[in-house]
Amino acid sequence: MNKEEKISAKALIPFLVFIFIYLFTGIILHLRGVEMAFYQLPAPIAAFVGIVSAFLLFGGSIDDKFDNLVEGCGDSNIIIMCLIYLLAGAFSALASKSGGVDSVVGLGLYFIPAKFLTAGVFLIACFISIATGTSVGTITALGPIAVGLSESGGINLSLMLGALVGGAMFGDNLSIISDTTIASTRTQNCEMKDKFRMNIKIALPAGIITLILLLIFGAPETRPAQKDLSYEIIKIIPYIFVLISALMGLNVFLVLTGGIAFSGFILLLDNGFDLLALSQTMWEGFTGMFEIFLLSMLIGGLSNMVSKEGGINWIIEKIKKIARGEKSGELGIAMLVSLADIAVANNTVAIIISGPIAKKMCNEYKIDPRRSASLLDAFSCVFQGIVPYAAQVLIAASFSKGKVAPFQIMPYFWYQFILGIVAIISIYIPFTKAKDKWNFEYDMVESKLKENIKSK
Repeated sequence: MNKEEKISAKALIPFLVFIFIYLFTGIILHLRGVEMAFYQLPAPIAAFVGIVSAFLLFGGSIDDKFDNLVEGCGDSNIIIMCLIYLLAGAFSALASKSGGVDSVVGLGLYFIPAKFLTAGVFLIACFISIATGTSVGTITALGPIAVGLSESGGINLSLMLGALVGGAMFGDNLSIISDTTIASTRTQNCEMKDKFRMNIKIALPAGIITLILLLIFGAPETRPAQKDLSYEIIKIIPYIFVLISALMGLNVFLVLTGGIAFSGFILLLDNGFDLLALSQTMWEGFTGMFEIFLLSMLIGGLSNMVSKEGGINWIIEKIKKIARGEKSGELGIAMLVSLADIAVANNTVAIIISGPIAKKMCNEYKIDPRRSASLLDAFSCVFQGIVPYAAQVLIAASFSKGKVAPFQIMPYFWYQFILGIVAIISIYIPFTKAKDKWNFEYDMVESKLKENIKSK
């Protein structure tokens, strides 16, 4: 770290203002019995208050501070992230409208034996969340079916819902088009396919262990009545295309545009859609991403203001007193994003907050940014799938209609607990390391060039 770079704890106050308002509002509303209390205050509003506090606290002219804000909002990684959000939203909306999710559920339940339904729900949730990139959407789609199977088969309802949330978080962590993957790879400036290859070495063992446990302990007491669920293979093709083409290394914009084209063709061919209805569905997908789009830009701007004032450097200096090398640096990144997620109950927001700090730690401790992106995503998903006030847990519990509370489901979040353990082991036993080494010298030169361009 250069001596002329600022180091200031005071610079972190706007971040703390954002987190405090977001968290405090959720706690107060929760105590008043408001449903989904932590999601009533739009996160961009809390971020805006944090930005206002930065303007009041930081020195310099209004014009300079505004320039720093706009510079952060317009950072190339932030803009790319936001564009990917829009395309991912359009694809998800079109694929869902075409009946893709229903076909995946129907196909899975058609072939899964009744005695393995708990494990089956976990597997189906894994696939849907990987394909669609949304854990909340997966839980919403599968929740009523999971509860019905639990009641008809005498399966522990908390166990069934725990398996559902676990499967949803599996895909949230791995999906090429999930918010968390987009945020983690863009903040660490690495490719999605590379992050996936590192992440799957953590998520797959955790998923297999969870599946085995569910096969052993999740058998129903009676034979559930199977529902008549139909499926059409053609409606699953867009998801398969996106998954395979992304893993092949195609540009993410091409991948999502291809997925949109496939889904749109199916809608026009099979659902009686016209081009106007198709465009309206795409627009619904765009608008569904508006909050995270706006939040990413605002947090990008706030992060740049905080960074310019030395807030991130202050965190790095404090971590230096604990971290001594690559392993302790990775543990610091894991702790950072975990605490952020516990505070804001939103894994994407937690990654956006922690990402710039993690990137600096990569250069400081020679941590592969692909590994950093993997850790950010993994640990944010661990805690997002555990804390009882997270959207995923609250929605799952709501399907029980008061029979189980979020706290009662927590002991059955087997996948999340196992994922956390495997991820920690991976820090000390480096079985996820890439075969090729990251070019840190090039990375640092590129960062310096960007900083020089911005300063001019």
